[in-house]
Amino acid sequence: MNKLIFSAVVLVALGGCAKRPSAIVPADIPMAAYTNLSCEQLAQEQIKEQTGLAALSKAQNDAANGDAFGVFLIGIPVGSAVGADKEGDVAVSKGKVQAIQSAMMSKGCNSPAAIQPAAGAQVKK
Repeated sequence: MNKLIFSAVVLVALGGCAKRPSAIVPADIPMAAYTNLSCEQLAQEQIKEQTGLAALSKAQNDAANGDAFGVFLIGIPVGSAVGADKEGDVAVSKGKVQAIQSAMMSKGCNSPAAIQPAAGAQVKK
């Protein structure tokens, strides 16, 4: 009987743990939200969103580590209990990155690293 109760407590504790960013599914963000932007604007937006996603992913990883540590020490996913879980934010940010990439592909834009310099700018050879 004690083993059954212990197993149930462990499953509940682990079920409340923060997911790793790689395990989070992107939210469905429509590409239409970005189709009115130029290729240059899309590239800037992509860089901004990817930077934000990297920060959110780090925070989510920290929450998952905190949960694992908390469950190991006291049996409670501490990170999730104090609101450190950023799963929803990571999902939305991943969805925005995908939508921006889709909009760039539909417009035939180059990737941000390959964006052409502005008119009048000198190109190094």
